[in-house]
Amino acid sequence: MEVKAIVPRGYCKGVIRAIDIAKKASTLKDDVYILGMIVHNQYIVNALEELGVYTIDRKGKTRLELLDEIDHGYVIITAHGASDAVYQKAYDKGLKVIDASCLDVIKTHDLIKDKLKEGYEILYIGKNGHPEAEGAISIDTNKIHMITNKEDITKLDKNKKYVITNQTTMSLYDVYDLCEYAKKVLPYIEIAQETCNATKIRQEAIKNMDDDIDIVFIIGDPHSNNTKKLASIASHNKDVYMIESIEDLNIQLLKGKKKAAVSSGASTPTYLTNQVIQFLRQFDELDMDTYNKPIIDKSKIL
Repeated sequence: MEVKAIVPRGYCKGVIRAIDIAKKASTLKDDVYILGMIVHNQYIVNALEELGVYTIDRKGKTRLELLDEIDHGYVIITAHGASDAVYQKAYDKGLKVIDASCLDVIKTHDLIKDKLKEGYEILYIGKNGHPEAEGAISIDTNKIHMITNKEDITKLDKNKKYVITNQTTMSLYDVYDLCEYAKKVLPYIEIAQETCNATKIRQEAIKNMDDDIDIVFIIGDPHSNNTKKLASIASHNKDVYMIESIEDLNIQLLKGKKKAAVSSGASTPTYLTNQVIQFLRQFDELDMDTYNKPIIDKSKIL
């Protein structure tokens, strides 16, 4: 099968940094906990637990609430960032804090704080329940408004002055549409798009893929917002499947297909993506010997 490996794909600098920090923390002489998933990939979470770095994550619980489950040792703030209240609570509990926040997320937090001081209210385009959005909104829950659709913008007080920004992993096309709508509806609005460059160029590469591609595989964890956005952008005119690894690849989908494209989310291990690419390249619908999928070597995840 012919395979187009979309470039760029996979790890961004923020993910590499966060994983590096967590791996180094595994050598510390005390217990080490991560406040939520270090990045949104279960394979990475499992690999870090093998090193003795434990993830504290409960569906529906905020970072502040998760801190109640840690009473000693080190706590790692994930790549998604956290509010000042989370840091303060950790310090008050006597925990040693290790910050693995993505530098692009910190940049957005700094922008929000500066604009609040200037008297603006903030419109934050993001996904409800996402830890990055949680960290940003909790900077000031009274003056930062979560925006998920145009209706959220319509409900706002048109007499106030706003700055609109966004979760760094959002679709740049969705963000653009919401920003353009906000400009039409709100007379006092300043645009400060914060989609990180890594997200932007990956999304553009997906949108501009070859016309003759029959099928697209996006490799990534179902928790990963940036992975889901890649799949969403690709699905406008392609047959798209989001899978976590080679284990989830349904061979029946390949029958009758000539050319596949493969990309992956910013938190997807390169090893997992390469396994899929290599398997597809050797696949021949008429040769049953090419149907055997490889086993995942978990020691190669990190």
